[in-house]
Formats: sequence, C-alpha cells, structure tokens
Amino acid sequence: MPTYVYACKDCEHAFEIVQAFSDDSLTVCPECNGSLRKKFNSVGVVFKGSGFYRTDSRSSSSSTAPAAPAAPAKAPAAAPAKTASSTSA
Repeated sequence: MPTYVYACKDCEHAFEIVQAFSDDSLTVCPECNGSLRKKFNSVGVVFKGSGFYRTDSRSSSSSTAPAAPAAPAKAPAAAPAKTASSTSA
C-alpha cells in the first residue's frame, strides 16, 4: 500500500499515512479540523530486466574495452624488374 503525505492548508500540519488505492483521500486535518491537501513526492522507479542500459543493445562481438591495435600492413611485394632488350633496326 502506498504512503501519502498530507498538509493542512490552515495550520500547515504535515503527516504521512498509509492508505490503499481504494481508500478515499483525507479532507479534514486531525489537528485543527482544517482543510487538507495531498502533497506529491517523487516516485522511486526500479528498472528490471534487459534493455535499460546503454550496453544492453550492443552485440556480443563488441565490447567497451578498446580493441587491440591492428598489425601494420605489409608493404606490397616488389614487382620483378623488367629488362629492356635492345634491338637494332
């Protein structure tokens, strides 16, 4: 059951109360019989399962660690030197 926080508009008395969703909201201050208002707080959210983190959508082949440096490329093999044949004409 959720905990609600109420504050009196007249005497500013604030208190928390645990109520079921089906219960009616409180309207009368227990201290001065003044008018109450419900205060809203931030909600705690817990994400369970996959898909909520940046790393969840990555494939298994990629990782967050930097890759090892690649081996330097080999120089292309030198072509055999052509010899010029001298022909007299």
